[in-house]
Amino acid sequence: MNEAEPARRSARASRLLYRLLGGALVAIGIVGAFLPLLPSTIFFIGATACFARSSPALEAWLVEHPLFGPGIRAWREERAIRPRAKLAALAGMAIGYVFFLSSARPGLPLAVLVALLLGCCAAYVATRPSGADMSG
Repeated sequence: MNEAEPARRSARASRLLYRLLGGALVAIGIVGAFLPLLPSTIFFIGATACFARSSPALEAWLVEHPLFGPGIRAWREERAIRPRAKLAALAGMAIGYVFFLSSARPGLPLAVLVALLLGCCAAYVATRPSGADMSG
C-alpha cells in the first residue's frame, strides 16, 4: 500500500457521505414540497452544498432544476430568500410553535427558550434580502 492510499480512501468515503446526505436532503425537500409546514428550499440548498463536494452532475441538476433551481441560485448569488419561501418559512415557524405549545405543554422556561430560538431563526429569515426580480 502506498502512502497516498489512505488519503484516497478518506476522500472516497467523504464523497460517499456527502452524496448520501445530499440524497437524504433531497428526499426531505421533496416531502416539503407537498407538506405546507415543511419548507423545501432549505433542504435543496443543503443538498446542493453536499453535491458540490461529491457529485458535480447532481449539483448541476439541482441548480438548473426548473422548480427548485431559482431559489438555490438566489441563495448562492445573493444570499436571498424568495418572498413566497420566506413567508412559508415564517408561517411554518409560527404554526410549529403553536403546535409545540399545545401538544407538549412545556413549562415556562422551555417555552421561552424555544420561542427565543425560533425568534432568532425567524429574524434571520425575515432579514435576508428577497433578491432581484423575485416574485415568488
